[in-house]
Amino acid sequence: MTASALVTIAETWYVGQLGLLPLAGMALVFPMVMLQQMLSAGSMGGGISSAISRSLGANDVTKANALVLHATLIALGIGLFFTLIFIFFSRPMFTAMGGQGESLEHCLAYANIVFLGAVSIWLTNSFTSVLRGTGNMRTPSKVLLSVCLGQVALSGILGLGLGPLPGFGMAGVAAGTVSAYSASAIYLFFYLRSSRSSLKLNFHSPLSRALFIDILKVGGMSSLSSIQTVATIVVVTGLMSSFGPEALAAYGIGTRLEFLLVPITFAFGVACLSMVGMALGANMVERAKQVAWAGALLSSVLVGCIGLIVCFWPGIWTAIFTSNPVVLSYTAIYFQWVGPCYGFFALGLCLYFASQGAGKLLGPVLAGTFRLCVVAAGGIWLIQNHGSAVDMFTLIAAGMVGYGLLTALAVYKVSWAR
Repeated sequence: MTASALVTIAETWYVGQLGLLPLAGMALVFPMVMLQQMLSAGSMGGGISSAISRSLGANDVTKANALVLHATLIALGIGLFFTLIFIFFSRPMFTAMGGQGESLEHCLAYANIVFLGAVSIWLTNSFTSVLRGTGNMRTPSKVLLSVCLGQVALSGILGLGLGPLPGFGMAGVAAGTVSAYSASAIYLFFYLRSSRSSLKLNFHSPLSRALFIDILKVGGMSSLSSIQTVATIVVVTGLMSSFGPEALAAYGIGTRLEFLLVPITFAFGVACLSMVGMALGANMVERAKQVAWAGALLSSVLVGCIGLIVCFWPGIWTAIFTSNPVVLSYTAIYFQWVGPCYGFFALGLCLYFASQGAGKLLGPVLAGTFRLCVVAAGGIWLIQNHGSAVDMFTLIAAGMVGYGLLTALAVYKVSWAR
């Protein structure tokens, strides 16, 4: 997950070398890219890991094996859906988000390539979720580390060029991502068909509506949370675009750090998810809650420390991507308000993953709804009353604190007993 976070830094740096307008274009497309990652790895992937870990906790290996095929079919279907949606509706979608002019064209150049390879991203994240559900963290980590290294190398070469090789700009950066994930999807497919895997991808397994539901009842509810998170970013992105490309680029850089923190929290969260699922499958409710609080505390402290660092020394992050003084000024103010609240964001997000393992997601989802409503309603009010970008940053910080505290309250109050 640390390597995944470093990919975010590298990719943003590549785009920053292409200029201010490509950076603004990346700010438009990035929420949709992260939505796909969050849905495939965190939401539907969480549903896959939850179903498999609960089956193994109950010692039902036959059901766990059958779930692998069902998870694969779900990934194929949703991946193709993403490709079709962005092939036909990418321009009106990003225009509605505030994209215009050259920054919109840079956005589309990236989106048209990266979503063409949506199936490979969905299959990779679904296959790694299968393995995590068994408690196998080593293989997914090795594969995703290879993906990250390949993505950094290929995106840089194809985007910026190398020696006599020309750079293809935003399209090249996106092509590096698709190439790396396609290779990993092929490798994991054969791994799950081999004797090295404890669970097998068997195409002769009978399909069952109940098994699809077992994955989708957690993955579907989790998807609402991911959509809410990205919708919050989209709403703020649309509002920030009214302040000009410098403000939009600055917010994009700030949001990149927030999404960088998601993989770090995800690392603790998926460990909690599998352990909670197995514990509850074995009817060990108290242990499941202890796992959830331990993981949430660890991730909150780690991410909170990162937030404090950028709060006091924002240049550590922002200077990597731009030297524009206006952009640097906006991002410094953003981190002064939002940085101290990152610990609350990590607290809520890790408890959300743990709740996936328990299949008790209503509370965390409602907490995400609260955050979205605070930012959307408050942001509209600020625009109507001539509010500033600083006021919006304050609102974002308040939403993060509310999300973390409400999620913690929900986990504390809700019984995880079957």
